[in-house]
Amino acid sequence: MIFKSVGDDRPYPDHGLVTPKDWSDVPPRQVRLDELVTTKRTLNLDNLLSEDSTFYGDLFAHVVEYRGVLYLEDGLHRAVRAALQQRAILHARVLTVK
Repeated sequence: MIFKSVGDDRPYPDHGLVTPKDWSDVPPRQVRLDELVTTKRTLNLDNLLSEDSTFYGDLFAHVVEYRGVLYLEDGLHRAVRAALQQRAILHARVLTVK
C-alpha cells in the first residue's frame, strides 16, 4: 500500500492557510508516503501527467499533522508521482494543528 489510509475529508479544524504564500512560512521536511492519510479519493490525471504542475503553485506538498496523524491536504499528484518513481519519501510542508 502506498499510503497509510485513503480518506475523503479533512478531519481536522480549519487552519486558515489557503494560498501558497500562506504556506510558505511552514518549513518543508521529508515525510514517508506510508505515514500519510489522503484527504481526497480521486486524482486529476492532468495534474499527475503535467510537467509544469507546480509552476503556479508550491513546490512542496501540504500536510497537516493532527492528533499524531499526517493528512495530505494538497499534493496528491506529487505523492503518486513519487510512488510511481519508487520513492518512499515526499518533501512536504507539515503544519501541526492542535
